[in-house]
Amino acid sequence: MLHKKITFIGAGNMASSIISGLIQDGYPSQAICASEPNVEATDKLTQQFSIKGSQDNVASTTWAEVVVLAVKPQIMSTVCQALADAGVDFSDKLVISIAAGISVKRLQSLLGENTSVIRTMPNTPALLQKGMAGLFASPQVNTANKIFAAQLMQAVGEMIWVEKESMIDAVTATSGSGPAYFFLFMEAMHAKAKQMGFNDEQAKQLVLQTALGSAEMVAKNPDISIATLRENVTSKGGTTAAALNTFNELGLSEIVAKAMQSAADRGAEMESLF
Repeated sequence: MLHKKITFIGAGNMASSIISGLIQDGYPSQAICASEPNVEATDKLTQQFSIKGSQDNVASTTWAEVVVLAVKPQIMSTVCQALADAGVDFSDKLVISIAAGISVKRLQSLLGENTSVIRTMPNTPALLQKGMAGLFASPQVNTANKIFAAQLMQAVGEMIWVEKESMIDAVTATSGSGPAYFFLFMEAMHAKAKQMGFNDEQAKQLVLQTALGSAEMVAKNPDISIATLRENVTSKGGTTAAALNTFNELGLSEIVAKAMQSAADRGAEMESLF
């Protein structure tokens, strides 16, 4: 991986997870900077990873070749406008945004219309280097910067490119918000297992190992469809069939589809809010 000078604007969990993945991959700590007003947040990262820390977004952005915007959507415009007002030149920089609901057009209106922008939507398992991200590049992004961005996100998991920016909302609905869907399902199973007589620790172990094992079976059998794996553990007239029949009667597939569409629609709506 080519080593460019990277500044993270924002020092929260996602910035921390990406920085951790980069350091574990052997990225030089002196080529990474985290910048934000909260001294405690940047000090934590400098102590943990020996990277640079700053409370001066303008200086740290000017220093960088790659700027990762890791701030909340609600303050993105304020942060970017301050950089533009200070005269930061983005013409030779790659900007990577991990904020939901902030379009390439909006970022370019703030930073310069020819700014090379990549939008990405990672998810929280990136904290464990098990993340999944979708990336979209503006036309200004060259091949070298696309490769760099892909390698950056692969430091914390897996990634895919999407051809249309609108597909970032679909990424959000599938993998960005997806962990919460699985947590909700696991939470429901955990509660019922306790109701059936298991203590909290036993119920959690049963649910956790089942989830881990199921995901691993999908990962280790790429040529077998998820539907086939489900069918393989479903005997006609058996216990699994009884459970799945209940799910189907209650419309689980339709519920999931509607929930994911709601997430995607909300992502699209957020673009008009900021």
